[in-house]
Amino acid sequence: MEKLLQLSFNNGQIASATQVQQLTELPQALEEIGLQVARPTLVIVGGASKMSEADFLQIRRLFMEVLAPIAENLGAYVVDGGSDAGVMRLMGEARTKIGAKFALIGVAPLSKVALPNSLEPPADSTPLEPNHSHFIFVPGSNWGDESPWLAQLATMLANGSPSVTILINGGEITFEDALQNVNAKRLVIVMAGSGRTADILAGALHGEETDIRAIELAKSGILHYINLFDSEAGFESLAEIIKSVLSTSK
Repeated sequence: MEKLLQLSFNNGQIASATQVQQLTELPQALEEIGLQVARPTLVIVGGASKMSEADFLQIRRLFMEVLAPIAENLGAYVVDGGSDAGVMRLMGEARTKIGAKFALIGVAPLSKVALPNSLEPPADSTPLEPNHSHFIFVPGSNWGDESPWLAQLATMLANGSPSVTILINGGEITFEDALQNVNAKRLVIVMAGSGRTADILAGALHGEETDIRAIELAKSGILHYINLFDSEAGFESLAEIIKSVLSTSK
């Protein structure tokens, strides 16, 4: 395991980061970056591509008005992929805009990200989202290699405290994220109407989908959906569900 890194971003934010090679190194890595205390944990997976402008603005409101405030009020950990794109960017921006201090932890293959101020970033790399507080870099040569690490990390962070996964939109990798979180016995709430993988999974829960992966996930019993696009009540319902899950005692 590499030593602790301090990453300085152009927006003035500083994040703690470390690199691991094996799952057995995660407990020590968490201790090194000051995340050894068990807390409720919120996992964010998916994307924000191929949405209408109105739907994108609705998803942005979700982060600003529901997800970031709940994480702050409960002192929860939030875990996502850490790159400066899609739902990860929305999570980071919401955290900063509401002045939150909750730990926002990005998990990504080191070979796929560009560290801030790097003179020679890896080819085809993606910048890190600059409003995250922590990063854990994992092995892998492709996006998606981080999926099992992300799910396992969330379980370790919670350490017996409740956790929940929110799945929005997303592509092929999001199927793997859903599988890994279901395998971790973590409730996965799908944002129906957000498009792509989220809508395929919601369709499977309705019995209206032929995708085998989605059908198998729907059979797990811990994959649920909520439609934020029906009415304002969707925000309130989701907020109540998340608070109820994450406020459950050990």
